Amino acid sequence: MSPRSYRMGQRQAEVDETRARIVAAARAHLAETGGVSLDAVARRADVARATVYYQFGSKAGLLEAVCDALAEQGGMARLAEAFTQADPWAALDRFVEVMGGFWAVDRVCTRRLRALAALDEEVGRVIADRDARRREGAAVLAGRLPDAPADAGRLLFVLTAFETYDALAAEAEAAGAVGGGADLAVATPAVTRLVRAALGGPADGS
Repeated sequence: MSPRSYRMGQRQAEVDETRARIVAAARAHLAETGGVSLDAVARRADVARATVYYQFGSKAGLLEAVCDALAEQGGMARLAEAFTQADPWAALDRFVEVMGGFWAVDRVCTRRLRALAALDEEVGRVIADRDARRREGAAVLAGRLPDAPADAGRLLFVLTAFETYDALAAEAEAAGAVGGGADLAVATPAVTRLVRAALGGPADGS
């Protein structure tokens, strides 16, 4: 490797590390405060505010990066497996499972982010774009079901929302079935049953 190539690689590694630190700071700040302040995120990441703008361009760009980090950590790349399943009910089960794993990554941060979307138009656009992709995927999978109700896609979209998993996990905690701060993945079997019941599928998952 030439000295120039080495320096370029080192420089890129430094940029990537700074970017990851800013995203982690944004996640922590959002979880703690329920808001997104670029000044506060910059201080927390120990970088200049200008660095945040240089890396992400805007608050929306930073939030997109936060969502991307959550998706990567939550294994959203595996969602493609749902669309390659030959059996339509197995495909729905996989969709529900992957969404459960994704929502489980950072329950507090995700709850704060989605609550903020209702109050901040810029945040709302980021979340709406992400939800639109899930809505499209739900429509495709629901369209494969035999004798599905006309609103199958909309039902699947609602039942695989963060709020559904979060509520079910909270109920499990309240009932003492799981410890406090339970992973949202504990709700996945219940969501699977709800989806199958709502869309007319076999209840036993077979």
